[in-house]
Amino acid sequence: MIWIVSFVVFIMLASALAVLLLPNLIAAVAASSVVSLSLAVLFALMKAPDVAMTEAAIGAGLSSLLLAMALRRLGLWQLDKEQESK
Repeated sequence: MIWIVSFVVFIMLASALAVLLLPNLIAAVAASSVVSLSLAVLFALMKAPDVAMTEAAIGAGLSSLLLAMALRRLGLWQLDKEQESK
């Protein structure tokens, strides 16, 4: 059990670091979604399924959707730099 928890925590920390270091904003939104999904898995492993479902729905689903919509509204949602120069 401790190995599973350690692996999930490692995935969560790596994704949180990726959010800070990724230059592509869409990829950063996806990495933040992975952080929320990892936290939901941790809550499920701690036998709190109601909190896990809420974190998965709100943290990964709704927050990622709102961040992606905000990037599109601000015009920052391009996938690569070549599209900006055209």
